[in-house]
Amino acid sequence: MTERPIPRLDGDAYEQTYVVLAGLFIASLVACNLIFQKFFILEIPLPGGGTHVFRQSVGIIAYPLTFLVTDILSEIYGARRANQVVVAGLLASVFTTGLVELADLSRSAEFGIGDESFHEVFGLSKIAVFASMMAYLTAQFIDIRLFHFWKRLTKGKHLWLRNNASTITSQVVDTFVVLGLLAAFEAGGITWDKVPGLVLDGLLFKWAFAALDTPLLYLAVGALKRRFPQQTAERLF
Repeated sequence: MTERPIPRLDGDAYEQTYVVLAGLFIASLVACNLIFQKFFILEIPLPGGGTHVFRQSVGIIAYPLTFLVTDILSEIYGARRANQVVVAGLLASVFTTGLVELADLSRSAEFGIGDESFHEVFGLSKIAVFASMMAYLTAQFIDIRLFHFWKRLTKGKHLWLRNNASTITSQVVDTFVVLGLLAAFEAGGITWDKVPGLVLDGLLFKWAFAALDTPLLYLAVGALKRRFPQQTAERLF
């Protein structure tokens, strides 16, 4: 006799989706902290001729994705569970930093990557990591709080407004906090004379991403609300 498969409840899929989103958030955040020491240059042509040289850490590539994920979590699962993922991301980053420091202190064998090469790539500046974590924690909590402020104010309407208003504001805080702390301690080669250019480039990149990720947010939220109508109806405010 063939056993019938046990039907999967929507609640199970709802929680599994939460775990996937949380994993995507944490992976993006940890990757940012591992790769942030490399800076890239991008020459952008200007309308009147000439070019603008865009300089920024490669960590900025993955970092805006964390704000998209927290906005999805806020909309579908509520502020409390979005905040839980933010805290989990912080703990994961601290744990990863500890592992990297331990690996950096260990003595290398006669084969594989040598101590100097490993330290050059993965040797994290404690000040730089501290600055990144303080900026991250402040900006993410502000993002979630403002997201729900705009959601209550608009009575659950205008998703584009709360997505962009919360993300743009929180990323201003993030950019100034992290670059201010780095420049104060001259960590990562950041000095005060470099701050204005890095702030401008960083904000332009993050704001452009905030605008471009709005359709992705609508697609994700729309799909999840259709998949979990009962659970998401309870998250209106």
